[in-house]
Amino acid sequence: MKPFTRLYDATLRWARHPHATGYLAGLSFAESSFFPIPPDVMLMPMALARPHQALWYAWVTTIFSTLGGLLGYAVGYWAFAWIEPWLLSLGYGAQLAQAQMFFTHYGVWVVFVAGFSPIPYKLFTLTAGAMQMPLLPFVLASLVGRGARFFLLALLMRWGGARYADRIRASVEAIGWLTVGLIGLYLGWRWFGAEN
Repeated sequence: MKPFTRLYDATLRWARHPHATGYLAGLSFAESSFFPIPPDVMLMPMALARPHQALWYAWVTTIFSTLGGLLGYAVGYWAFAWIEPWLLSLGYGAQLAQAQMFFTHYGVWVVFVAGFSPIPYKLFTLTAGAMQMPLLPFVLASLVGRGARFFLLALLMRWGGARYADRIRASVEAIGWLTVGLIGLYLGWRWFGAEN
Protein backbone atom coordinates (compact mmCIF):
# COMPACT_ATOMS: atom_id res chain seq x y z
CA MET A 1 0.00 0.00 0.00
CA LYS A 2 1.41 3.38 -1.03
CA PRO A 3 -0.92 6.10 0.29
CA PHE A 4 1.31 9.07 -0.58
CA THR A 5 1.88 7.88 -4.15
CA ARG A 6 -1.89 7.46 -4.58
CA LEU A 7 -2.45 10.93 -3.12
CA TYR A 8 0.20 12.38 -5.45
CA ASP A 9 -1.44 10.73 -8.48
CA ALA A 10 -4.84 12.03 -7.34
CA THR A 11 -3.40 15.54 -6.97
CA LEU A 12 -2.09 15.39 -10.55
CA ARG A 13 -5.58 14.35 -11.70
CA TRP A 14 -7.17 17.20 -9.70
CA ALA A 15 -4.67 19.58 -11.28
CA ARG A 16 -6.22 18.77 -14.66
CA HIS A 17 -9.78 19.34 -13.40
CA PRO A 18 -11.70 22.14 -15.17
CA HIS A 19 -12.11 24.00 -11.85
CA ALA A 20 -8.52 23.49 -10.67
CA THR A 21 -7.64 27.17 -11.18
CA GLY A 22 -10.53 28.18 -8.93
CA TYR A 23 -9.42 25.71 -6.26
CA LEU A 24 -5.88 27.09 -6.50
CA ALA A 25 -7.21 30.65 -6.08
CA GLY A 26 -9.28 29.63 -3.03
CA LEU A 27 -6.38 27.78 -1.40
CA SER A 28 -4.02 30.71 -2.07
CA PHE A 29 -6.47 33.17 -0.51
CA ALA A 30 -7.18 31.00 2.54
CA GLU A 31 -3.54 30.16 3.28
CA SER A 32 -2.52 33.81 3.58
CA SER A 33 -5.02 34.53 6.32
CA PHE A 34 -6.04 31.38 8.20
CA PHE A 35 -5.50 28.02 6.42
CA PRO A 36 -2.38 25.95 7.29
CA ILE A 37 -1.67 24.29 3.91
CA PRO A 38 0.45 26.35 1.47
CA PRO A 39 -0.69 26.73 -2.17
CA ASP A 40 2.61 25.23 -3.37
CA VAL A 41 1.08 21.76 -2.91
CA MET A 42 -1.41 22.57 -5.66
CA LEU A 43 0.69 24.92 -7.77
CA MET A 44 3.46 22.36 -8.29
CA PRO A 45 1.33 19.52 -9.73
CA MET A 46 -0.76 21.97 -11.78
CA ALA A 47 2.36 23.49 -13.34
CA LEU A 48 3.71 19.98 -13.87
CA ALA A 49 0.47 18.76 -15.48
CA ARG A 50 0.16 21.83 -17.75
CA PRO A 51 3.60 23.45 -18.17
CA HIS A 52 2.32 25.89 -20.82
CA GLN A 53 0.02 27.42 -18.17
CA ALA A 54 2.55 27.44 -15.31
CA LEU A 55 3.04 31.23 -15.40
CA TRP A 56 -0.73 31.81 -15.42
CA TYR A 57 -1.04 29.61 -12.34
CA ALA A 58 1.75 31.60 -10.67
CA TRP A 59 -0.18 34.83 -11.36
CA VAL A 60 -3.39 33.39 -9.91
CA THR A 61 -1.55 32.15 -6.82
CA THR A 62 0.23 35.48 -6.30
CA ILE A 63 -2.86 37.67 -6.71
CA PHE A 64 -5.14 35.58 -4.52
CA SER A 65 -2.43 35.06 -1.91
CA THR A 66 -2.01 38.84 -1.70
CA LEU A 67 -5.79 39.31 -1.43
CA GLY A 68 -5.84 36.73 1.38
CA GLY A 69 -2.99 38.65 2.99
CA LEU A 70 -5.21 41.74 2.93
CA LEU A 71 -7.87 39.80 4.83
CA GLY A 72 -5.24 38.76 7.38
CA TYR A 73 -4.11 42.39 7.61
CA ALA A 74 -7.72 43.55 8.20
CA VAL A 75 -8.26 40.91 10.90
CA GLY A 76 -5.03 41.96 12.59
CA TYR A 77 -5.93 45.63 12.30
CA TRP A 78 -9.46 45.37 13.71
CA ALA A 79 -9.64 42.12 15.69
CA PHE A 80 -6.16 41.13 16.85
CA ALA A 81 -7.12 41.33 20.54
CA TRP A 82 -9.85 38.74 19.90
CA ILE A 83 -7.75 36.24 17.94
CA GLU A 84 -4.49 36.52 19.88
CA PRO A 85 -5.61 34.03 22.61
CA TRP A 86 -6.59 31.54 19.88
CA LEU A 87 -3.17 31.90 18.16
CA LEU A 88 -1.44 31.39 21.50
CA SER A 89 -3.52 28.28 22.21
CA LEU A 90 -2.39 26.84 18.85
CA GLY A 91 1.23 27.24 19.90
CA TYR A 92 2.07 30.26 17.73
CA GLY A 93 3.13 32.44 20.69
CA ALA A 94 6.88 32.30 20.03
CA GLN A 95 6.47 32.87 16.28
CA LEU A 96 4.07 35.75 16.92
CA ALA A 97 6.49 37.45 19.31
CA GLN A 98 9.28 36.92 16.80
CA ALA A 99 7.15 38.38 13.98
CA GLN A 100 6.45 41.48 16.10
CA MET A 101 10.16 41.85 16.83
CA PHE A 102 10.98 41.52 13.13
CA PHE A 103 8.45 44.24 12.27
CA THR A 104 9.97 46.54 14.86
CA HIS A 105 13.49 46.06 13.47
CA TYR A 106 12.97 45.53 9.72
CA GLY A 107 9.60 47.06 8.83
CA VAL A 108 8.29 46.32 5.34
CA TRP A 109 11.25 44.07 4.46
CA VAL A 110 9.95 41.39 6.78
CA VAL A 111 6.74 41.11 4.70
CA PHE A 112 8.82 40.53 1.58
CA VAL A 113 10.97 37.87 3.27
CA ALA A 114 7.94 36.15 4.86
CA GLY A 115 6.16 36.17 1.49
CA PHE A 116 9.04 34.33 -0.16
CA SER A 117 10.07 31.99 2.65
CA PRO A 118 8.28 28.95 4.14
CA ILE A 119 7.61 30.94 7.36
CA PRO A 120 3.83 30.99 8.02
CA TYR A 121 2.88 34.10 6.04
CA LYS A 122 -0.44 34.47 7.86
CA LEU A 123 1.37 35.40 11.09
CA PHE A 124 2.98 38.32 9.29
CA THR A 125 -0.25 39.49 7.65
CA LEU A 126 -1.98 39.52 11.05
CA THR A 127 0.99 41.20 12.71
CA ALA A 128 1.23 43.83 9.96
CA GLY A 129 -2.39 44.76 10.60
CA ALA A 130 -2.03 44.65 14.38
CA MET A 131 1.00 46.96 14.20
CA GLN A 132 -0.85 49.20 11.71
CA MET A 133 1.81 48.97 9.03
CA PRO A 134 1.08 51.33 6.11
CA LEU A 135 -1.14 49.46 3.63
CA LEU A 136 0.54 50.29 0.30
CA PRO A 137 4.02 49.06 1.33
CA PHE A 138 2.39 45.93 2.75
CA VAL A 139 0.61 45.18 -0.54
CA LEU A 140 3.70 45.86 -2.67
CA ALA A 141 5.96 43.72 -0.46
CA SER A 142 3.36 40.93 -0.50
CA LEU A 143 3.08 41.00 -4.29
CA VAL A 144 6.84 40.95 -4.79
CA GLY A 145 7.62 38.36 -2.08
CA ARG A 146 4.78 36.00 -2.90
CA GLY A 147 5.24 36.50 -6.63
CA ALA A 148 8.96 35.69 -6.46
CA ARG A 149 8.23 32.45 -4.63
CA PHE A 150 5.37 31.26 -6.83
CA PHE A 151 6.91 32.28 -10.16
CA LEU A 152 10.18 30.56 -9.24
CA LEU A 153 8.29 27.39 -8.37
CA ALA A 154 6.18 27.55 -11.55
CA LEU A 155 9.25 28.15 -13.73
CA LEU A 156 11.09 25.24 -12.16
CA MET A 157 8.13 22.97 -12.86
CA ARG A 158 7.78 24.34 -16.40
CA TRP A 159 11.46 23.95 -17.31
CA GLY A 160 12.45 20.79 -15.51
CA GLY A 161 9.38 19.28 -13.90
CA ALA A 162 8.49 16.87 -16.69
CA ARG A 163 12.10 15.66 -16.84
CA TYR A 164 12.01 14.83 -13.13
CA ALA A 165 8.37 13.72 -12.88
CA ASP A 166 9.28 10.03 -12.50
CA ARG A 167 11.89 10.81 -9.82
CA ILE A 168 9.47 13.07 -7.96
CA ARG A 169 6.81 10.33 -8.03
CA ALA A 170 9.31 7.70 -6.87
CA SER A 171 10.31 9.92 -3.90
CA VAL A 172 6.79 10.85 -2.80
CA GLU A 173 6.36 7.87 -0.47
CA ALA A 174 9.64 8.50 1.38
CA ILE A 175 8.94 12.24 1.64
CA GLY A 176 5.40 11.60 2.89
CA TRP A 177 6.45 9.16 5.63
CA LEU A 178 9.34 11.41 6.65
CA THR A 179 6.91 14.33 6.99
CA VAL A 180 4.50 12.23 9.07
CA GLY A 181 7.40 11.13 11.28
CA LEU A 182 8.58 14.70 11.81
CA ILE A 183 5.06 15.89 12.63
CA GLY A 184 4.67 12.98 15.06
CA LEU A 185 7.96 13.84 16.75
CA TYR A 186 6.98 17.49 17.01
CA LEU A 187 3.54 16.71 18.46
CA GLY A 188 5.06 14.22 20.90
CA TRP A 189 7.63 16.79 21.99
CA ARG A 190 4.89 19.41 22.44
CA TRP A 191 2.68 17.00 24.38
CA PHE A 192 5.38 15.64 26.67
CA GLY A 193 6.96 19.09 26.98
CA ALA A 194 3.62 20.51 28.12
CA GLU A 195 3.32 17.84 30.82
CA ASN A 196 6.79 18.51 32.28
